[in-house]
Amino acid sequence: MGKGNMTTKEAYIALNLLPKIGPVRVRKLLDRFETPQAILSANRNQILELDGFGQEMANLVVQWEDRIDLKRELDLIKDAKVEVITPACEDYPPSLREIYDPPSVLYVGGQLTKADWRCIGVVGSRRATHYGLQAAKKLSYQIARAGLTVISGLARGVDTAAHEGALAGGRTIAVLGSGLGKLYPPENQVLAEKIAKQGAVVSEFPILYLPDKQSFPLRNRIVSGWASGILVVEAPQRSGSLITANQAAEQGRPVYAVPGPIDRPTSQGCHRLIQEGAKLVMGVEDILEEFGQLELLSEDEAEETRPDLSEEESALFALLSGMEVGIEDLIRQADLPSQVVATTLMRLEMKRLVKQLPGKHFVRC
Repeated sequence: MGKGNMTTKEAYIALNLLPKIGPVRVRKLLDRFETPQAILSANRNQILELDGFGQEMANLVVQWEDRIDLKRELDLIKDAKVEVITPACEDYPPSLREIYDPPSVLYVGGQLTKADWRCIGVVGSRRATHYGLQAAKKLSYQIARAGLTVISGLARGVDTAAHEGALAGGRTIAVLGSGLGKLYPPENQVLAEKIAKQGAVVSEFPILYLPDKQSFPLRNRIVSGWASGILVVEAPQRSGSLITANQAAEQGRPVYAVPGPIDRPTSQGCHRLIQEGAKLVMGVEDILEEFGQLELLSEDEAEETRPDLSEEESALFALLSGMEVGIEDLIRQADLPSQVVATTLMRLEMKRLVKQLPGKHFVRC
């Protein structure tokens, strides 16, 4: 494809395909040449005049037609039926324009709306505990139910739970660390399809881009830069979620953290964030109070949707929470015969109000 008849969107896609250029260099080039078409028409000497552009970078830009297959990428975009958004588009997320390294291209599967400009990022451990998964799902449901979009990275663990909870309550956006045609992790393919019908699956990478160690931090800075605030649900001391939280703080976004048991390594990262100034979240109200009067599912409404319970079922259900409780502790606290407790827990499981974990431990669903 010749550069003389390229559209602005096609020129952005071409720049995004070039290796080693990246969004920061694209922004510098735009400061000098104003349009992506002018960048692709520049000569070597013009490129070399810019700080940070040596011979290798200049050659990449000047010889772009020999380095990439733009027509193939445009055909892949058409076949995948995805939309491409660039900084020249009115529907480019306004918050991303403010960050240091805004993505040059966003591939969108599904549909973005202006409601998605107000969203909460929900992140956490890929190896989340039951407590972390339940907290992520519940809070994300309540955030989405209140009218805010939940944005996360479609990773295993907390990200997956966040998307699932948000789908039950409203809209969600998944930002990938791979191309839309190489979705990762692959087991979330069905979830991604559901998200595309009730929100959007988004990537800055070309359609067939395979994930690597560099692509996930790049993905995370989109989540933090897009979001109006970041909620860290569960994270150990060394976690990519903490990097996302730090990026959010640097980008001027509020950071929220869910506390956990003080002796669990999986919550140490959240506790550290709270020590450093993140807002401790005991309920969704701690997040939503900063976003005006938004509708919440009240406890009364929640009670109305709960099945009728017997006296023993109500007593045991009241003793359970998102934390694991052993059956021996339940027998002692309920002051009921062991056989009654066992059969009552079984009935609660059948009503999907209680879940049994390994070792005869139980939690609320």
